[in-house]
Amino acid sequence: MIANASAPAVPTRYALTPRSRRAALRLGAGTLLSLGLWPGALRAEGNGKGGEFTFIAVNDLHYQTAKCGAWFERVIAQMREARPAFCLVGGDWAEKGTSAELGPVKEIFGKLGVPVYGVIGNHDYRTQTDRTVYEQLFPDRLNYRFEHAGWQFVALDSSDGLRYKDTKIQPATLGWLDDHLPKLDPARPTVVLTHFPLGPDTMMRPGNADEVLARFKAFNLRAVFSGHFHSFTERRVGETILTTNRCCAFSRGNHDASKEKGYFVCRAKEGKITREFVEVKPAA
Repeated sequence: MIANASAPAVPTRYALTPRSRRAALRLGAGTLLSLGLWPGALRAEGNGKGGEFTFIAVNDLHYQTAKCGAWFERVIAQMREARPAFCLVGGDWAEKGTSAELGPVKEIFGKLGVPVYGVIGNHDYRTQTDRTVYEQLFPDRLNYRFEHAGWQFVALDSSDGLRYKDTKIQPATLGWLDDHLPKLDPARPTVVLTHFPLGPDTMMRPGNADEVLARFKAFNLRAVFSGHFHSFTERRVGETILTTNRCCAFSRGNHDASKEKGYFVCRAKEGKITREFVEVKPAA
């Protein structure tokens, strides 16, 4: 955790004054999380609400064989029922990062009929340093941002090659944030997408996750969607939610031994996001 022992004490989030909000901005990300504060969201005070829309958030597909393809055809048909504006995919599209896996799963998700915004997972590498297939099939889908109805979405490469634990988010991602976050509006509602979880005390969290969160202190951060840990976890910092979800894979199980496979249907409204877990229906 990042902490600043010399920073002034900050009152609870229900009593923050302009002066204490400025003090909160000087605190480290870890301290803010432990206090239940996120100063950028508090500072926005309802000014950056954005529009109203529905989207899908899904993670850990682990496509391997044609049997997975039949599964995802059903998944996509079910997702369409929500009439989403777009879909977020939180990494691990494939199992071994080959074109035989990444190609078909990309094609199937293209049938959703809306933009699909994904990030790379550790299983989308062929070797510790080889992610060329992913980069060829998903150009410009490492670190990037997009906007929708007044909301800002930031998708980040949180991978460390094939490593699945004891990882660090690489300098290229931190540098990208330093270059691009100044171009965003801190007051607008903002959502972050990663593969590795950023929520505190979550299994398999990168060792330097707080270095990413610290860069969003001044932003109206509403939600962080992540995967990798195949389980539902939720960490709340005021009204900011950092979450992981069960996987949506035919070929892999959940780490918490739960049996449900599915995705989130998310609704943005009045500057907030609500989520509903939707289980994939059994085959007819």
